[in-house]
Amino acid sequence: MSAIAREAGALLLKHFRNRVAVEYKGDADLVTIADRESELLIRRRIQERWPTHDILGEEGGLQDSGSEYRWYVDPLDGTTNFAHGYPVFCVSLGLEYKGERIAGVVYDPTRDELFTAAKGGGAYLNLQPVHVSRAAKLAECLVATGFPSHKRHKNPNIFFYHQITLRTHGVRRAGSAALDLCNVACGRFDGFWEFNLNPWDTTAGVLIVEEAGGKVSNFSGGPFQRDSRETLASNGAVHASLLHEFEQILSGRGIDPLPNVQEYRK
Repeated sequence: MSAIAREAGALLLKHFRNRVAVEYKGDADLVTIADRESELLIRRRIQERWPTHDILGEEGGLQDSGSEYRWYVDPLDGTTNFAHGYPVFCVSLGLEYKGERIAGVVYDPTRDELFTAAKGGGAYLNLQPVHVSRAAKLAECLVATGFPSHKRHKNPNIFFYHQITLRTHGVRRAGSAALDLCNVACGRFDGFWEFNLNPWDTTAGVLIVEEAGGKVSNFSGGPFQRDSRETLASNGAVHASLLHEFEQILSGRGIDPLPNVQEYRK
C-alpha cells in the first residue's frame, strides 16, 4: 500500500508543478487530470496484486464483485488546494476486511510524509511510531475542521467554527480531511471534526488516529460509522469536552453571538 501511495504521490507532484487545468464536477467541486490519472494508477496496481478485491474510489465509483476485501481510494484529497497551487494534499488508501478497517496509508508528497497503520499494529510516520497529544484542557488545544465545497449555505459548521474557536487555541482549516486526521494522530492537532465526509476521505485516517491512541466518534459520542456523515476525532483526553460543546451548539444553548459588523466598524 505504501509503494502504491508513493507512486501515486509522485504522479500528483509532477502535475502539481505543471499547474494542470481544472474542471468542475458541479457548481464548486473541482477535478483535474491528476485526480483521474492517480486513481487509474492506484486501481491498476491493486488489480495487479489483489485482482479479487473490490474498490470504491472518489472518481471511478465502486467496482463490486462481492469480495470480503474493499479498498477506499481518494487519489487526491485536497483537490481545491492542488488546483490553486497550495501544497496541502495527499493520497489516501484504506482497506477493509468484512467491514472492519484493517489498514490505512496516507501520503503527503509535498512533505514526503507517509502515515501508515495496520489494525492492532500502531501508527507510523515515515516508519517512526506516532501518538496523539496529551492535551487535557480544551482551552489549550489546537483543532481542525473543514467546510464543504458545495451546498455551503446549508451547512451549519460556521457556528461550530465560531464556538470552538472561542474555546481553544484556534481552529485550522487546511482543506484535506485525510491529512487533518493524520495530524491528530501525530499530535499536531488535538482534535478534528467535519460534516458529510465520504468513506474515501476517512477510512485510512480514522484507523491511523485509533492506532495512534486517539478516539473517533460521531457528534453524539456514538461509534464512528463509515456512512455516518459525522466525524469527530481527538486525542481522547478532550473528546468529552468537544462532545459537550457540540451538544450545546446543536441544542442552541450557550452560543456566543457573532459580533455586529456595523458596531465594529464604528
